[in-house]
Amino acid sequence: MDLKGKKVSVIGLGNSGSSAAMLAADFGAEVWATDAGDSPALREVEKRLRAKGIKVEIGIHTEDYIKTSDLVVVSPGVEETSLALKWAKKHGITVIGEMEFGYRFCKGRIIAITGTNGKSTVTALIGQILKDGGFDTVVCGNIGNSLSGEIDRIKEDTWVVLEVSSFQLETIVDFKPHIAVILNITDDHMDRYSKFSDYFAEKMKVFKNQDKDDHLVLNYDAENLRGFEKIAKSKVSCYKKSTADIFDTRLKGVHNTENILASILVSSIVGVKSSSMLRTIKDFKGLSHRFETVAVIDGVEYIDDSKGTTVDSTARAIDSCKSPVILIAGGKDKYSDYGAIKSKVKAKVKDLILIGEAKDAIAKALKGASSVHSAKDMDEAVRLARRLAKKGDSVLLSPMCSSFDMYKSYKHRGEVFRKAVDGIRCEAQEARYS
Repeated sequence: MDLKGKKVSVIGLGNSGSSAAMLAADFGAEVWATDAGDSPALREVEKRLRAKGIKVEIGIHTEDYIKTSDLVVVSPGVEETSLALKWAKKHGITVIGEMEFGYRFCKGRIIAITGTNGKSTVTALIGQILKDGGFDTVVCGNIGNSLSGEIDRIKEDTWVVLEVSSFQLETIVDFKPHIAVILNITDDHMDRYSKFSDYFAEKMKVFKNQDKDDHLVLNYDAENLRGFEKIAKSKVSCYKKSTADIFDTRLKGVHNTENILASILVSSIVGVKSSSMLRTIKDFKGLSHRFETVAVIDGVEYIDDSKGTTVDSTARAIDSCKSPVILIAGGKDKYSDYGAIKSKVKAKVKDLILIGEAKDAIAKALKGASSVHSAKDMDEAVRLARRLAKKGDSVLLSPMCSSFDMYKSYKHRGEVFRKAVDGIRCEAQEARYS
């Protein structure tokens, strides 16, 4: 892709956008970057970009930044209704996403992992298996560091293990992974998509450009993924969970059997030895804030599943608890079908503590399934959970929602939960020794 003498405008200056802007500048483009937000973090990004000779506007979008562009690169969080995107379409300018932009400079072979739940864990696990197996590997994408930001590390023999979201797939054109993985597709992001079929269609784009030399890996336990082997142009492989699938692993939760199976199948296609795979699976600790025990206090287990931002992921977390559950849920409302887990909540959740923007919607959807309580913040929720819990119970933070109504990210939310749990642990210790 020849960018010399071209004007490239970048919309959105989070990790993806700022990396794309830097990459475009490295390849000789005149770069104009714009973000409607304004924060200390964005001001720091602005300084770094300006030092690179990139023109930046913060706190506003102006048409001048867009109208004379040869190409517009958009960050995944920017919606179609953005004024900047409307201007790009008005002036007939080609628009691509950051992932598509990075792909056009990527020399390595891509393993693209998508799905509603489990993609971060599977991305990290496959990356670790490949690294331990002796393969040059770069892990990036929706997991935190963008593809555009890793281009200088990627060589022809590099395996790029890429977590891919539906938002990133919305704007692909030529993106073509050598191995595409779809873990599951369940209800999510109904605040962005008008109906589930639209969200489903975006996810399925991950294999649309593949050919007979590529691979598509599907979860056969996900009924809505069956049958796509008939239309895929690539080689299709499926994995299926059974009661015989038992692994020596630190990963907790029944859902991780599926994650491990997906990782093994992909790693086998790459050519990793099975003995090496199993060693990595045994030692792999998993990701922070994904069904992770924070503490056991007076016989009550406190579990951080802050990354559980969908109804289905919370259902899986509840299934993984062997004891009665006190569930802390709520956050930014994505207009999900919270009632889908009503029977599961009724069977296993003794108390439901709700926080955040979506708490009224969740309470209405789950009315009669459990005792419902409300808390103004995480500290109050954890303290209430402590009063309600009995020895042998599990206090589970699994919100079913994104975090942006109250927190910077799911990680920030999880850290606040951990701090609150640590506070009651210190109080319990003081009470024992007083």
